Amino acid sequence: MVGVSTRVAGLVGVVALVGLLPWLSGEDPARRLLRARSAEQAPTAEALAAIRADLGLESGPSGLLGAWASGVLRGDLGVSWVSGTDVLPSVLGGLQVSLGLMAAALLVALAVAAVLVLPVLVRGRGTSGGVAAMLAAVPEFLLATLLLIVAGVWLGLLPTSGWAGPAHLVLPALALGVPAGGLLGRLVADALPAVLDERWVELWRGAGVRRARVAAAALRRVLPPLLPQFGMVAVGLTGGAVAVETVFAIPGLGRTAIGAAKSQDLPLLQGAVLVLLALGLAVGALAAWLRRVLLGPGLRDAGLTLPAPRPVRVPVAVPVVLAAVLVAVIGWGLLRDPYAVHTAARLADPSPAHPLGTDALGRDVLARLGHGAASTVGTAAAVCLAGGLLGLALGFLPSLAAGLADIANALPPVMVGVLVAAALGPGPGGAALAVALVSWPPLAAHAAALVQEVRAAAFLRAQRAIGAPPLWILTRHVLPAVAAPVARHAVLRLPGVALALASLGFLGLGAQPPSPEWGLLLDGTADYVERAPVAALAPAIALALLAALAVSLSAYTRRTDLTKEPHVAA
Repeated sequence: MVGVSTRVAGLVGVVALVGLLPWLSGEDPARRLLRARSAEQAPTAEALAAIRADLGLESGPSGLLGAWASGVLRGDLGVSWVSGTDVLPSVLGGLQVSLGLMAAALLVALAVAAVLVLPVLVRGRGTSGGVAAMLAAVPEFLLATLLLIVAGVWLGLLPTSGWAGPAHLVLPALALGVPAGGLLGRLVADALPAVLDERWVELWRGAGVRRARVAAAALRRVLPPLLPQFGMVAVGLTGGAVAVETVFAIPGLGRTAIGAAKSQDLPLLQGAVLVLLALGLAVGALAAWLRRVLLGPGLRDAGLTLPAPRPVRVPVAVPVVLAAVLVAVIGWGLLRDPYAVHTAARLADPSPAHPLGTDALGRDVLARLGHGAASTVGTAAAVCLAGGLLGLALGFLPSLAAGLADIANALPPVMVGVLVAAALGPGPGGAALAVALVSWPPLAAHAAALVQEVRAAAFLRAQRAIGAPPLWILTRHVLPAVAAPVARHAVLRLPGVALALASLGFLGLGAQPPSPEWGLLLDGTADYVERAPVAALAPAIALALLAALAVSLSAYTRRTDLTKEPHVAA
């Protein structure tokens, strides 16, 4: 019951926050609306009073929330502050485009996952775990940019922007579907070998059952426990679609939300975020229903779990080499000035003076990479510390954590970044807050598993039997056993957090120019990729190295601390 109540409370809280967006920034909503409609008009008392009366702002936050909620129940999402048109048609139009993109991306994801899983079904063993992990770790915005540059600009094979036909769907669907397919393929390929080693498979094969039927039964055995994670992958497509729609100028719901946040069109933003949240929750509910159907009435309430997956084997030298390369580049760049402008050397080729060339203003790309990494890594370290502390605390309250985690998982970092930017304005602090709000569930799950294991230990039962106080047991035994593994887990998530921060910077929701943040650097390079390819691709290569480091550290984590974490529960 605690989990259900926290889910309901969390959902109500998120909806209330969306409804109160006009008030969260602390700025007068009437003044913000006046600036959104006409930046030149003076905010006179008469003009502000007219806007408050027109929109019902005089009733205050509670009255505005009530009016907005009642309008939502009637199917009325309000009127755009910028265009003055109804919000609902704009949201529905964007939703139609986004659903088409999601459907195409899911088809790509299933095809990629099938290619990764097929060798395991045929041979009973697979070597695609590393490939799947690499594909899963590639950020959608980075893959979208690379596809746009290579397939769209250099080769001219496919359109690079717009939404006018099937050809415009290919590159965006690949950018979204390939990472999702890598994750789905890795989940299934990790679990299948252990399932194929189970006793029933040997009996079926001995009885002469065809290989295809055994493979189908193994997939039927694997899929139900994995379906909740499949649902999270589909929800992640809504968050990834925001960046992909922005890269390819697709008029989808994510791009609508980004545009509304930047223009401070809060009614349009409210409608877009509300629909995206409902879409995420609906996908999660659909995954739960499919799981129940696959399990059938006999196993519906059973504690069905999958065997622990075999870890992806990554030599220790791989993360060491990747980290050494990144540290060397960052250290070299920190010795140089990232803001010095040399107009005579704009878009210069690599040279001893500028090893990676210069950007469109003549600034040294290596210097900007180094200083941007330092600020991004520092912010990521603070986010990991906050997430580790929150995850550790919630690990002792598993029912509460499970309910809150469902809400956090239904909100991808990009959408939380949009909300924070709408309330506080874009900036590095808002981006860090957005990532921190949704990055704690894996740490909380890890902490909860360790707490359960330690509390069941025989030596703790002996301590209780001799009358040891609960506080003494907690501080002397439970916390030391849980805190260290969770702290290492949080540190190893640092590259992934840095990538999430870079994605928000890429969308203009994080650090602002002239900051050398990596996401901003990548966003500004596509315009001159043909004239200065090295300078343009340097941020993309650096982000790819960071993604590879995240993969190798993730594999190392699975072999050490996370082997204590349950893989998948029914």
